[in-house]
Amino acid sequence: MNEMAVLTASDFKSDTKPIWCPGCGDFSVLTALTKALAELARPREQIALISGIGCSSRIPAYTRVYGLHGVHGRALAVAAGVKLANPELTVIAAGGDGDGLSIGGNHFLHACRRNVDMTYVLMDNQVYGMTKGQASPTTAPEWCESKLTPHGTGVSPVAPLHLALASGVNFFARGFAGKPNELAALILAGIAHPGFSVIHVLSPCVTFRPEQRGWKSVVHASDAPPASDPAEALARYAGDDGFTTGILYQADRAPFLPAHSSDMTAEDFAAGFAVRGGEMAAVADRGQA
Repeated sequence: MNEMAVLTASDFKSDTKPIWCPGCGDFSVLTALTKALAELARPREQIALISGIGCSSRIPAYTRVYGLHGVHGRALAVAAGVKLANPELTVIAAGGDGDGLSIGGNHFLHACRRNVDMTYVLMDNQVYGMTKGQASPTTAPEWCESKLTPHGTGVSPVAPLHLALASGVNFFARGFAGKPNELAALILAGIAHPGFSVIHVLSPCVTFRPEQRGWKSVVHASDAPPASDPAEALARYAGDDGFTTGILYQADRAPFLPAHSSDMTAEDFAAGFAVRGGEMAAVADRGQA
């Protein structure tokens, strides 16, 4: 296909059939993401999609862009490296609540404060689905359907919005997988906004959390414009029920970009790691000492 032609959402889907469970919200997230990429109208080779480990992290295999299905919890670190090495790319990271807020929680904090120009699609189903239904960082403390926590976790859940605001996020939106057109618009807005953007997606796991089918009746659109001050946003959403959708916060911090990144070539980068003969001999001498 001629990449100068107008690409549709289907052009961004691969021939690999998703192996998610029937009814999984991630099917709709894939639909929303490919719709957003089609609307973005960039050639496929100018887009990179990076993921970690988990059900939702399979998503790069189902798209036709450069992709990496990486290491558990490290999607944001890899995505940041990709963006800083090649700032011209549109870089998207994707993963679930376990991957991004548990083992990857430290990377989430620092991605928010560092503000590299990339977008994070965080699919939240409040459970570890791929490992057969354990409580995740966003699971309510009273949920007791896992054999590992038959009496509930007894631990307060992580609130992604509050955590992101406290860490300095530049853009935060929340969408529902059951409304893929609205979600596509949020993803596109996040990509267009300079800096680190989080798209928090309520994506039901009907296999291990069948009660989440009811989310479609409780999600509600925000009736306020996006907050631009973190203190204002924290006050506004202090009692948020977690089901408010839309662009909730939008700031204007300049993206992080090292001064050398815009003009450094791959050869320049490699030269910085070259070990010269004298240094190699000195290292060998130290090793023999």
